[in-house]
Amino acid sequence: MIVDLFGLDAERIRLENKVESLVAAYEQLRDENQVLKFTLDEWMRERVQLSDKSEMAKSRVEAIISRPKSIGYE
Repeated sequence: MIVDLFGLDAERIRLENKVESLVAAYEQLRDENQVLKFTLDEWMRERVQLSDKSEMAKSRVEAIISRPKSIGYE
């Protein structure tokens, strides 16, 4: 029985290259995921701030509208 050492070596090299490629893809996706999580956190904080500002503005407008009513102007 003749063992095809060159064929086995070529297969090993092919598998090593595939593993290296998968590791590189994993690292890239991991880095992108970290960036996306950070961006999402920033957007969530900004959303809360904008919601708070919106509520403050709504309260101010309601106060402005209620002032004339409270003194008899309608």
